[in-house]
Amino acid sequence: MGSLAEFCPFCNTADFRTHVDASCRYSEEFTNIYYDCMDKKRRNLMRLYLDKATLVWNGNAVSGQAALGDFFESLPSSEFSIQTLDCQPVHEQATQGQTTLLVVTAGQVKFDGQKQRYFNQNFLLTAQASPTSDQPVWKIASDCFRFQDWSS
Repeated sequence: MGSLAEFCPFCNTADFRTHVDASCRYSEEFTNIYYDCMDKKRRNLMRLYLDKATLVWNGNAVSGQAALGDFFESLPSSEFSIQTLDCQPVHEQATQGQTTLLVVTAGQVKFDGQKQRYFNQNFLLTAQASPTSDQPVWKIASDCFRFQDWSS
């Protein structure tokens, strides 16, 4: 079996560590904004999605800005509580050079009129150039939400 350096030649470099640290910061900022919008400013949620983004909500696919907006507006008001957050930069060879992050969250959500439930959510975020900053603007390309119900 080969060494880690053979499979991942940049894994031990300071540049890679800096890239991972920045990815974690971006993911945490994104997550705070996303769930704040979901709970309090749902009308702003669409700004976080690419025009052709896809959401899979408990196995049901929704694509495009208009359909996503209608879907989110149809949901009851919510209170999300995030217990875990993980992020991984996606190697640019897998994304045709597009800077991409995989963000995974898990926690609990209470929709108005329903019991509190566990969930997990995975986002693929892509970096978009910002006209006003040298920092990227992160947009959701893909979003997968699933309730985590266990039998007792």
